[in-house]
Amino acid sequence: MSEITKAVIPVAGLGTRFLPATKATPKEMLPVVDKPAIQYVVEEAVSVGMRDILMVTGRNKRALEDHFDRNCELELALEKKGDTDRLAAVHASTELADIHYTRQRDPRGLGHAVLCAAPHVGDEPFAVLLGDDLIDPRDPLLAQMQQVRRRHGGSVVALMEVAPERSHLYGCAAVEREHGSDIVRVTDLVEKPAPGTAPSNLAVIGRYILDPAIFPVLQHTAPGRGGEIQLTDAIRTLAHEGHPVHGVVFSGRRYDTGDRADYLRAVVRIAADRSDLGPDFIEWLHEFLGRAPAALTV
Repeated sequence: MSEITKAVIPVAGLGTRFLPATKATPKEMLPVVDKPAIQYVVEEAVSVGMRDILMVTGRNKRALEDHFDRNCELELALEKKGDTDRLAAVHASTELADIHYTRQRDPRGLGHAVLCAAPHVGDEPFAVLLGDDLIDPRDPLLAQMQQVRRRHGGSVVALMEVAPERSHLYGCAAVEREHGSDIVRVTDLVEKPAPGTAPSNLAVIGRYILDPAIFPVLQHTAPGRGGEIQLTDAIRTLAHEGHPVHGVVFSGRRYDTGDRADYLRAVVRIAADRSDLGPDFIEWLHEFLGRAPAALTV
């Protein structure tokens, strides 16, 4: 079973839930403490050996390319000041991986964005990482998904348990599950099922390892939910056609940056966990929460 070295990160979305901040700034560049969200995602891919990264971009995404490129003027200024710590942080984003870019010219959905990666990926298995989901590096989800791919072949999706009343917000999987195991065989997938109709409470989250067999399926996948080509629908077709599709049920630390409230929670949780920021920040949080009712009425 060949090792997976390529990762695809779709970043063509408009980020409308964060307007006006995202009018001129890609939502993937919004800071989570002191790094843009997209850097956490790239670091996760690199941590399991995926150093060949393709970002599927859209208009107004130049800041992403600039972030992972050299900034000689900034580096020289930091060097002259002797600011070695910040210089190292700037170099880190530049040297992370071999990052490539391709345009998704039409906003035709996640499935279409993945299809745009076909010329770069070729006939190899690859990972897809969505930028809205940040996975804590202490919970090596991608490494576990790679192990499942080595054992079973085919494609692997990340799943998490959600409250039944929230299942309509996700793609949900029907599975065959061994008692006590967090590895399941996926038999069906439904994108954002109507309330009360989900096949289970296992929702697809933003990590996939896909067999290249997904590309011809995507080419023939009709627009589905929202008039877009859904990646969930194509994976469903693979499962129905007998291709192995497995799921890893993830119960670790996941930071959702998909909307404003979840983004704020992610920033607080990650900042609180930092050894350089956490102790003072947590102390301040306790003080703030102690006077929150009064503060919130000002």
